Amino acid sequence: MVHLQFTVPGAPKGKGRPRFGRGRTYTPKTTVDYERLVRICAADQLGDIEPLSGPVYLSLTATFPIPASWPKAKKQLAEGGSLWHIAKPDSDNILKIVCDALNEVLWLDDSQVCLAKVSKKYGREPGVVVVVEEIK
Repeated sequence: MVHLQFTVPGAPKGKGRPRFGRGRTYTPKTTVDYERLVRICAADQLGDIEPLSGPVYLSLTATFPIPASWPKAKKQLAEGGSLWHIAKPDSDNILKIVCDALNEVLWLDDSQVCLAKVSKKYGREPGVVVVVEEIK
């Protein structure tokens, strides 16, 4: 059974909506840049791997920075895992940006993701922990 895990550092991003201008459709630069970061992190931390061809399970743990403006008591709750991140980006947009970034990298197409879990929380080290498992 294949079990892969890597981390994307920095504040998690969600997939941006397509933009329209000058008679064409384009993907926002922040989305393109973050997808590139996800691919680079996967390649650096996992090495050169053959994309999976069967069904996969995907787990994402998105950790957001604790706002400096929060009172000390609220910061402690966030560090202890008692506060969930309920602001944007939406969990489905985080899932979408990671899935799209990993096409032809960890799997042939994100349609292979048959089971997914996304958690959003606060922590000292912002980033996204990506776990991919082959489903047998």
